[in-house]
This record gives sequence, structure tokens and C-alpha cells, in this order.
Amino acid sequence: MPMVLRMHVLGELRVLHGGEPIVLPPSKKTRALLVYLALTGRPHRRERLCDMFWDLPDDPRGALRWALSKIRPLVNGPGQTRLEADRERVSLSVRAAEVDLLDLRQTLRPDAADPPLDRLHAMAAALSLPLLDGLDLPQFDAYQAWLTAEREEVLHLRLAVLERLTRHRETSDGAALKWVRDWHASDPLSPEAAGILVRTLKKIGRSAEAEAVVQDYQRMAMEAGLGSIPDLLAQRAPEDAPPADSVRRLLQHQTIGFCESADRVRIAYATVGEGPPLVKAANWLNHLELDWSSLIWARTFKAFAARHTFIRYDERGNGLSDWDVPEISFECFVRDLEAIIDALGLARFPLLGMSQGCAVSIAYAVRHPERVSALVLIGGYAAGWRIGATPEERERREAVMTLTRLGWGRDNSAYRHIFSQTFMPDGTPEELAWFDDFQRQTTSPENAVRFQEAFGDIDVRHLLGQVRAPTLVLHARHDERITLAQGRELAIGIPGARFVPLESRSHIILGHEPAWDVCMDEIDRFLDIHNL
Repeated sequence: MPMVLRMHVLGELRVLHGGEPIVLPPSKKTRALLVYLALTGRPHRRERLCDMFWDLPDDPRGALRWALSKIRPLVNGPGQTRLEADRERVSLSVRAAEVDLLDLRQTLRPDAADPPLDRLHAMAAALSLPLLDGLDLPQFDAYQAWLTAEREEVLHLRLAVLERLTRHRETSDGAALKWVRDWHASDPLSPEAAGILVRTLKKIGRSAEAEAVVQDYQRMAMEAGLGSIPDLLAQRAPEDAPPADSVRRLLQHQTIGFCESADRVRIAYATVGEGPPLVKAANWLNHLELDWSSLIWARTFKAFAARHTFIRYDERGNGLSDWDVPEISFECFVRDLEAIIDALGLARFPLLGMSQGCAVSIAYAVRHPERVSALVLIGGYAAGWRIGATPEERERREAVMTLTRLGWGRDNSAYRHIFSQTFMPDGTPEELAWFDDFQRQTTSPENAVRFQEAFGDIDVRHLLGQVRAPTLVLHARHDERITLAQGRELAIGIPGARFVPLESRSHIILGHEPAWDVCMDEIDRFLDIHNL
């Protein structure tokens, strides 16, 4: 009979065969590799694994072979071959095994039935443990970025469990107070957690403590730059009333979730604000946490979230989404957007595209005309850089990709500054420095090159005439990355599209530019006209 393999990744890594713990290799990299293969659950190129876990001065391929030789007896058993490795790829199948985090993900799926109270208690205890405690590899950026994203998801799973425990009909007032305190401490800017904590305290006669929570919450919101909060959470409302809408709008606290694309790549998405949905397609480059409070994007994103439920996501290969992916291509970009929309169950919504996100938005609108109520396209193009490029332009692009491959991950930002300077030539020194560092944190050198390759092959010119949604096209008149003519081509090709040139040199319109106000006013007016 096959021996059951159990893997516990919450807390310190433990592996059990038939209920008996087995001794793990002393090498941290080998243990980290084991868990990475198990949690990602798909094949990985050997070259990529070498880059993730070993330095070039060593013998990465030899080190990988040695690590796999130590992992193989841990996961394989009589008649069981879970670890598969050929000359190109390595994969670890855990479909017939039990992994605590994977089991919790399944239990907490949106379409799954609510677990019983005792199961929720056990889940809360498990999720309170640090994921892969002691398995950080801070000198290896790609692995550490993956681990950070996994820990972010564990936090959100834990918050979901705490919320269910707090609201569960069998939870007593005393127990509810314990759980909501934990929930509020873990997510102090959550209006739901703060509101329930205040109402629970008032319900059991602890009004002074409830008022202290209100005051602390107001202070934190002000420090976060979210504006002043009026008499927090509608304390005069009924005990079971939801937090006041005005408070939610002012707080603009984003929620991060994850879904899988068609090829099992995990995509991170964020929702923030209230009102009708507005979906933004991904662009170069994104990171849901870093860009939300950034010098570059914060004012724009918060303006969108002030009037809508604003939804955006990290493209595959960057940000909090999976970095180690089998394919980065335009078709994948469209499928990732489809996965987000399906995961959120959105019926109809306006779609916002920036840069290459415009082409992705156009393709999605043509494939799903019943869902896209309007298109807003900023700084976009219909054909990538390879299409119709002169030999000189191709040579220049290839040179930039070579520089990217060699210098992207270095502390010296000169290589990444090539992009920063052309994205926002009128940016302040602080904005340019932030964007230089942001790019390094957001993706790997390999993926930065793969993105540029994919952008060169984009071509949606044949789709423009098939767009049926009302469309607004905005483009900086002197954009140094994508020419005004390319933006005008979109407006000419899309039936009935309105074209607005903006007085700017920036590909990313910055919040302090006069063009930013014009851009946002045009978008607000366009969405108002179409009642969106």
C-alpha cells in the first residue's frame, strides 16, 4: 500500500512518511527547493532553479543535481515517483500527498462550504505559524520575492479565518471579542474588523474601550494619508450594521487575493474602494503593494478607488504573481485578465489599459463584448516594436535587452534608468530613483527581457474595427516611449473612439503634471456619460 506523504510548511518545515517524521537535509537551499517545487506544483526549467538558489561562481548545475539527489528519497516511495527530472525541467507532484497549506487553500475556496467551528479553530492556529520559519534566503531575490508573496497569501487566509470565526453563529460574545481583536491587530486598517470590534465592545458594555479603538483608528488613517475620518464606523447605526460607506471610501484599504490562470500560473490581484467596478489591465511593471503607496502611482490609483471598486493585478512574471512561469506572451496576458475577471465573477465593467495593457484590453473586449461596457486607453499601441521597425530601431531594442540581461539586478541603477528616464522625463529625482529601484524589486533580469520580447510581437491592428464598447483614447503629445501617432492609430481604428492628446512628455502621467488633471477629468466625464 502506498505510503502517505505529509508535508507541513506552516512553522518549521516537517515531512512525514506514514505519520513518522523523517530527517531533512541540513542544507537550507535543498529544503527551500523542496518546498518551492511542492507549493508551485508545476515543472520548472533547470536553468531557472539554478538562478534562484545558487550563485554563478559555484557550480549551479552540480549543486542542483546534488540537491535533487537529497530530495528524491524524501518524496519518492515504493512504486511512487513524485520527483520527475529530465535534462530541461524538474517537477514535484503532491497530488497524492498532503500539504497543510494546499489543504487550507482548498478548504477556504470561495465556492467551498463553511468549515465547522472546531475546524476553523484549528485553521486559525495553523495559520498563526510563520510560513517556512527559518527558510529565508535573503541573498536570493527571486526566491525571497516568491516567499514574500506566499507569506502575504497566508496572512490573507488567516484574516479570512478570523473573520469567519468572529461572525460564526456559534461563537459566543466573549470568543467573538477574542477573534475580532486578533483580526483587528493583524489588519488594523480594515473597516470591517474595526467596526465589529467597536460594536462588540459596546454590546458588552465597554464603551470607553470602544471609543479608544475609534480614536486609534482615526489616528492611523490620518497617518496613512487617508484623510480625516468622521465619527468612525457609524456608531449610531444598529449593532449589526456594516461600516459607514464614507469611512470605507476614505480608508481605501486594498484587499489582495490570488487566482490561477489557464496554465496554473498564480496571479495576484487587488480590490479597493466601493461602487461600480473599474478593472485595470496590467502593464510594465506592477507590484500591488509597492505601487499602491508609491510616488508614481498612488494619486492616480486612489483617485480611481474614490469612485469605483478599483481592481488591478500583477502580470505573470512580476510583482506578487508567480515569477517562474513557463510562458510570457501576449496570449498569456489576455488569459491572465480572463482569469481575474472569472475569479471575481464580474458581469459587466469598464476596462482601463495603459501602455501594452491597452492591447490586452482591446483583445479582451473583442473576445468578451458582453462584459466590457467601456474602454479607457492611455499611452497605448496596436503593434509592438518589432512590427515595421527599421533595422536601426531593432538594433537599439536588442542592445537595451542585452543591457537588461546583464545589469538589471545590480545595485547600480544605470541599466534600469534607461527605462525610468523615458517613462517620465519630467519626473523629480525622487520619482526617478524610486522607479529605478521599483523595477529591480518587481521582476527578475530574465523576466524583464522576456517581457520586452513579448511586447515586440503584440499586434491587435486587425481587432480594432471589432471593438463595440465606447472608447476613450488618451496619449501624451510628446510621449518618449510610444509616439502620439501610435495612440492616434488606436482612436482611428476603433469605431466612434474619442481621442484626447495630453500636453506631456511622460509615458506615465505623473500626479503633479497639469496633464494629470486633464486626463482624470476626461476619464471621469467619459464614465459619467456612460453611467459607469
